Amino acid sequence: MMKVACRKLTGPASKGLALSLMALVIVLLAGCDSGPGEHRFQGPIFGTGYHVTVYADLDQDDYARLESGILTELERIDALMSTYRDDSELSRFNRFPVAVPFFVSPATAEVIRESQRIARLSNGAFDMTIGPAVNLWGFGPEGRPEEVPDVRTLREALSRVDVNALQLKDGMLSKTKPVYVDLSGIAKGYATDQVADYLEASDVANYLVEVGGEIRTHGHKPGNEPWRIAVEKPVSNERSAQRIIDLEAAAVATSGDYRNYFEADGVRYSHTIDPRTGRPIDNRVASVTVITERSATADALATAFTVMGADAGLKMAEQENLAVYFIVREEEGFTTRMSSSFEPYLDEPATEKETT
Repeated sequence: MMKVACRKLTGPASKGLALSLMALVIVLLAGCDSGPGEHRFQGPIFGTGYHVTVYADLDQDDYARLESGILTELERIDALMSTYRDDSELSRFNRFPVAVPFFVSPATAEVIRESQRIARLSNGAFDMTIGPAVNLWGFGPEGRPEEVPDVRTLREALSRVDVNALQLKDGMLSKTKPVYVDLSGIAKGYATDQVADYLEASDVANYLVEVGGEIRTHGHKPGNEPWRIAVEKPVSNERSAQRIIDLEAAAVATSGDYRNYFEADGVRYSHTIDPRTGRPIDNRVASVTVITERSATADALATAFTVMGADAGLKMAEQENLAVYFIVREEEGFTTRMSSSFEPYLDEPATEKETT
């Protein structure tokens, strides 16, 4: 069959799910078709971008079908879960009256249920109703605030943050008070899963899918080589690797505050908001990387662990047998800590400075 050259999609980035700057460096061979049977698909989506690499024996029709299917999956999730689109299913629910059931798609219902599960697991460190506080601090579709919110304004926003106010039954979603649902902490991961599932249903066994920094892999590269992913150093003025991890069939997500933040009066405010306080986190966590089977789960857990901090986060990670890697700010640089389940993914053994 004829090998098809890579084609890059161009055009303005969609105002979709909240922009999440990539905290993972994808370690792949340079060039468009740098390996046997390698094909790459990429383009703008969700206000960020997507990159898909597959190793398969494709002809022109196969390539076109995969490209169309990938875009269909991504655009479907955008139309359902975007907070930047007034006509999305989620935006329509957020405008819907209190106590009136609203029919949601099976996809949205699935993401809501997983969000509720992670909220319970993390004791509220992950909360999909965090939207009012996120918007108040300028990290939502409303843009940056003119000044740091005062206590009264913050308290009012926090009163509308309550995951327990959401009720989902038989595909009908309702709220007991006017909460605002923001799925940007999980929806990019879910979109990654949907593209990966589509590829597997299309008999593509070897792939890497990345959507806005959330990654899922399956199979391997030529020569039975694993997919190699680098956890980025949490510094804003360079792009370099802190640690390399090897993946075959897994999902990985990183949450960090070193590129998305603002400063006011000499104080740095992270884009990660603690749902329990309504304020940006201040726990010295620079980034958290999580490896699980599904990207949606990794996406949400990375946010939850960032809010929880290294001590509480590692305790939960060990209890739940989760693979988690923390980079923590110290006065003279960074330290790294990881759960015991994370170590097998390292391309080299952990050093003495990397504690578990």
